[in-house]
Formats: sequence, C-alpha cells, structure tokens
Amino acid sequence: ATFGALQLRLQSHVSQPSDRRMTAPDRPARPKVVVTRELTDGVMHRMRELFDATLNREDRALSRSELEAAVADTDVLVPTITDRIDADLLAKASPRLKLIANFGNGVDNIDIGAAARKGITVTNTPNVLNEDTADMTMALILAVPRRLTEGAAVLTGDGEWQGWSPTWMLGHRIWGKRLGIIGMGRIGQAVARR
Repeated sequence: ATFGALQLRLQSHVSQPSDRRMTAPDRPARPKVVVTRELTDGVMHRMRELFDATLNREDRALSRSELEAAVADTDVLVPTITDRIDADLLAKASPRLKLIANFGNGVDNIDIGAAARKGITVTNTPNVLNEDTADMTMALILAVPRRLTEGAAVLTGDGEWQGWSPTWMLGHRIWGKRLGIIGMGRIGQAVARR
C-alpha cells in the first residue's frame, strides 16, 4: 500500500517522460527511482514492479560522483542515512527530482532547506524502529546483569572452558527489580509495555 500511494503521489509530480520511456501509447512511463542501498527483498521486488528502478545490488555506499549522477537523472531518490544529501549535491539535481524518500528514521543526512528551495519533498520512515529498539533494550536489560556477552566470549574464545562452578558468571537476578525509564516517548513507552 505504501508504494502504491507513493506511485499515485508521484504521478502528479513527475513531468512527462520522453517516448523511449513510455510503457503504453496513452500512459506515461513509471517514475524513475534510484535506491542507493540494498533494501529487503520484498521492498526491492516491489520497487521493480512499480517503478523504473535503479537498485544498488552491491549494497555499498555510493560515491559522491555516483550520487551526483543519480540525482541528475531521476524522479525519486531513496537514500539511506549513510548518504549525504547536501546543498551542493542538490544543486546538481534534475528538475525532475521531486521526492527524496529517506530510508531512515530521521533526515539528519539531508539538507532540508536546500531541498525545499528546489521544490523537492523529503520524507522519512518515522516510528518504524520503535518496537525493534525496545526489543534491543530488553535484550540489553537481560544481557548485562546475566553477563551473557562475557559468557559467550568465554565459550567461543580461544581458551578452554574449565567447566561450571557455583559462582562462575553468577550475575544478578532481575526478578523483582524496578525499571526506571527516563523519557516516556514512543520508545520508552514500548519498553514499558514489555
């Protein structure tokens, strides 16, 4: 549904393509989208279905010159937090570039002001990591007092395990403890629900 909505939204933003990109005589071509990093298989498959997609199957950060080439010839850029989308890069963008759909929770990697001055809409993926971050918080809450990382290092390290003893890697019990959460934003609330 997300990509379908994006496709409909793009139809109003994308200029008429040349004849070489036409998919049918009475229908404009699909918007050209550049995805800068390898995303999940489902997302990449859907991108190919809905758009004229250029995908980075090597999953390496694009060089500055590759980013410049991408913004010069696309309707939509899908960067990640590793891509620096600054005013200098956006100055080289094609007038066709109307959307930067950042694959990330924030937009710290994008010069929002420069994008706005060029009429480029910038979006991100807020809230997608709230539950995952809360899960990782719970994993750390369990791992630290129970010394899980230390124990795993002993078992997988080069030394020979000497066996169990009553006080070895004893750690601390979390049963009956109270958890103080500083900041009850979306992630704090997700931790509290657990």
